[in-house]
Amino acid sequence: MIDRSDTLPVAVIGSGPVGLAAAVQLLDRGLEPLVLEAGDEVAAGVASWGHVRLFSPWRFSVDAVARRRLEDTGWVAPDEEDHPTGAELRERYLVPLAELPELAARIWTASRVVAVTRRATDKMKDAGREEAPFELIVDVAGVRARVLARAVIDASGSLSEHNSLGSAGVPAIGEPELADRIAYGLPDVRAQRARYAGKRVLVVGAGHSAMNVLQDLVAVRAEAPDTRIVWAVRRAPDDELFGGGERDGLPERAALGRAVEALAQAGDVELRYGVRIEALETTAHGIVAIHENGAIGPVDEIIAATGYRPDLGMLRELRLALDSSVEAPVALAPLIDPNVHSCGSVPPHGERELAHPEPNFYLAGMKSYGRAPTFLMLTGYEQVRSIAAALAGDREAADRVELLLPETGVCKASVPTSAPASQAGCCLPSVERDPAFDTASV
Repeated sequence: MIDRSDTLPVAVIGSGPVGLAAAVQLLDRGLEPLVLEAGDEVAAGVASWGHVRLFSPWRFSVDAVARRRLEDTGWVAPDEEDHPTGAELRERYLVPLAELPELAARIWTASRVVAVTRRATDKMKDAGREEAPFELIVDVAGVRARVLARAVIDASGSLSEHNSLGSAGVPAIGEPELADRIAYGLPDVRAQRARYAGKRVLVVGAGHSAMNVLQDLVAVRAEAPDTRIVWAVRRAPDDELFGGGERDGLPERAALGRAVEALAQAGDVELRYGVRIEALETTAHGIVAIHENGAIGPVDEIIAATGYRPDLGMLRELRLALDSSVEAPVALAPLIDPNVHSCGSVPPHGERELAHPEPNFYLAGMKSYGRAPTFLMLTGYEQVRSIAAALAGDREAADRVELLLPETGVCKASVPTSAPASQAGCCLPSVERDPAFDTASV
């Protein structure tokens, strides 16, 4: 295998929207990408939530370079104001992109990255570290292989590592033993109607994933009226559970919040505030969720729409600089910390905020946000544009902001007006950015 790093590819982990955008951005810069996808098909992660409709319209869902390359082949973009489902995003955009001749041969599916390190150089070794190429141990259809790379962009997302029901960040007592009665993330409730129809269902989580699940459960109950739906959130009644309403720059998200609020007010969903689950108990009548203020149940099924966290196990031999709470790159963490704001719009950021002590390694996309739930796809596209420019040696382009994001929510807490623009996000009045770029063209 060739050792000269300048002849090696840039390894991109994951073939979702941000991973494929990274690949075309690298190609545009004359760099060689190699995309490693753990699933058996391109964008397998997106396929897993194909039933979910995006809040962002098509105009906010397609990378600029990817659009140009697709249009050069005669691809016709969907109506820019329509909101695609995950399945539509994959079928109408990501699969055609992956099938471009210049990209198709550079994508390996059924190739799960097991570990990333430096060749013959463990985490403790300083001498020659920066000159050593990256070495990725890849499970290719059940066979281990070594892949060398000059740089690595980990855009593998966070869907493989869900948060548990326990309020302390670890599984609740009894949770592992009830795994067959708990669905994590965004299950396709309508497709699994037999599992939930006529059952007592507990939905846990205060985010929009939980709201999507609740709407689907109410649709199931329309055909099975004895279905009972309980919604448990940690928040207090005076918290802004249902979103920013008219202040939300994503109308579809605002509409979801209003719709679920109406369901709760009408009694279609039994809403319980202040629930911090400590244990699950199995009784003769069903599952009981024990929390510090009492208990919920018995119920038959639980849906844990409690979010995700990054799987960092494969990166253990790399020198990473991650915030101790958010688990995002240290320069990015203050901009996305959900303790400060709940909006989906954060200041556009790039290679400098994503860099680690390990040169030429980057987390990008949802995984770069660690445990923060505020990621927007456009932000990921801007990240990999900047990273590709930096890897190509174009520092000016890497530092330039080429993205304006819409205001998409309201802050949980006020950021001081003296805060630097880089910390403003959607928590301050408009931040001055390059007027030559806007979201409509990205």
